[in-house]
Order: sequence, then structure tokens, then C-alpha cells
Amino acid sequence: MNAPRVVVTGGHGFVGSHLAERLVTAGADVTVLDSGDPPPHLDLLRRNARHVRGDVRDPDGLAAAITPDVDVVYHLAAAVGVDTYLDSPLDVIDVNFVGTKRVLERATLVDARVVVASTSEIFGKNPAVPWREDADRVLGPTTAQRWCYSTSKALAEHLTFGFVQQHGLAAGVVRYFNVYGPRQRPAYVISRSVHRALNGRPPIVYDDGHQTRSFTYVTDAVEGTILAGASEQTIGEAINIGSMRETTIADAVALVAAVTGADGDAVAVDTAEQLGTGYQDLPRRIPDASRARMLLGWSAETELREGLTRTVEWARANPWWLSRPDTGAGR
Repeated sequence: MNAPRVVVTGGHGFVGSHLAERLVTAGADVTVLDSGDPPPHLDLLRRNARHVRGDVRDPDGLAAAITPDVDVVYHLAAAVGVDTYLDSPLDVIDVNFVGTKRVLERATLVDARVVVASTSEIFGKNPAVPWREDADRVLGPTTAQRWCYSTSKALAEHLTFGFVQQHGLAAGVVRYFNVYGPRQRPAYVISRSVHRALNGRPPIVYDDGHQTRSFTYVTDAVEGTILAGASEQTIGEAINIGSMRETTIADAVALVAAVTGADGDAVAVDTAEQLGTGYQDLPRRIPDASRARMLLGWSAETELREGLTRTVEWARANPWWLSRPDTGAGR
């Protein structure tokens, strides 16, 4: 039996690189489409995957990556992060909407299966947590750049389901909930807290720290993504991929301090004062992941302390990551 041929868009990114590595080790024939060359720390991928340098909005680059013999496309390329959507909202909308449309068009042409990576952000401010996949979207005003990312990813989902309905494309969506782990840039609550602690800087807690999240270790998210790409039951469906364990931001930051052995009190930051009116925080962000368990037999297995321990061990062994700049207010 021939090895499955897969494409990972955004395969040099955080989740994308972990996914591509997992597919390589499982024996798949992997092509990575990304806007840059593979960085040195992705040696496994540099040696064992085919790399196409290109933009997901460029049909020529997509044609070079998504060839007629491709079985599955994992579409993870996206413009993401609080700093990105506050500073460059037009790029966020363009990459996430147009890029997804181009990927779906190319996959339809070559009859490849597609898994589109989405986000818990699409639910917005819906207070009725935990969120099921069919929960309502509750968003703030369009004048707040906070919601351009949520909207762009929701449009990407609409495109996916439209291609399924109108073109018969075998495609589905996975929605990630606060994925963390090695290699994540220090712009998110876990990665930034680890980065600051290991650089001898005090942690930051936004507002009162009572906001809650469901932190999902990256290898768990990757396994859920691969299962979604292998199951016929996920075609035309959205699947929440996230831990159902609810943790406050303050507790997560305190746990980082405990795991790293960091001293010192957290610095409290007023979100409105630092980020302005373009950003609005969410008090709770928790999935109902029962559909993933029912359809895929998947659930998040890695406890937060265990995942943090692995992340900290990796960070200590990779000084290049510790030397990266603290990139701001990602949540």
C-alpha cells in the first residue's frame, strides 16, 4: 500500500509543524506549503518532507503543492494572534478568507480531502459555555478589530461547508481551543508566561485573571486533526478540538511559575488601557468536545501541568526560542 500523500499549509508554523512532523513519523508522504524556507529547528521536516515556498492566496503556489496525487490537505495557514489582528486587520481577513477559498478551489480540482483549521474565536462572546459546535455566534461591533479574526475564520468555515454542498468536496473543520506547547511564539498566555519566567521577568496577568480558558496541549490537538482527516463522519462537520478542563488565567500563570521555579508577583495589566477599544476580552472560552469523543474517539488527554512541564523542558533546551522577543498581548 502506498503511503498517503498529504499537504500541510502553514507547515512551518506552531501547530502546522507539529502536525507535519507527526505525519512524517507515521509514514506519510508530506508536502509543506509555507511562505518561507523551513527554519533550522525543523530539521526533521527539512530532511523528510517536500517544501513549496508560496502564499496560500497564490494559485500557482497551491498548484505546485496540491498536485493531482494528493490525498489529504490540512489547511492550517492563517494570520493569527491578537497583535496581528489589532495591527493588520486587512491582512487577517485577506489571508484567512481568500487563502481558504484558493485552497478549497484547488482541492476540488484534484479531488483531495480537506481539513480546515478554525478557532474557538468564532463563538465570540456567547455566554452559554461550554460551546457546542452548533452554538450561536455573539460578536461585538465591526469597529472593534477584535472581531475581524473571528469573522474571517467563520467565513472560512462557511466557504468549507459551501464547497461540500455545492461541489461535493470532502471537507470538514476542526476548531482549536487555546492550543499550547513547544515552539509557540511568545504571544499567548502560556507561551508568553513561560518565556518571561525563563528570562527572569515577572509574569503578566490581564485584568483580574479570573477569565477562564481550556488549554489544549499541541500533541492532543494534532491527534484530533489527523483523526478528523481520516473519518468520513467529519465531512461537512465542525469538530471542537479542545480540553474541557476549565482553568483561570491567574491559575495558569501561577502554574507556569511553579513549574519553572520562578519567583516574584505577577504584573497586573489593564486590558483597555494597554490595548484600547479595539480589543475585547472573553470571560470564558470552554468547548463541549463530546462530538469529537463520539465521532473520533478523541479527547484531550494531557493535563496542564504535564503539558507545561514538557513545554518548559523544551524551552530550556532551545535558547533560540528564549531569545525571541516578547511579542505582546496574545490571549
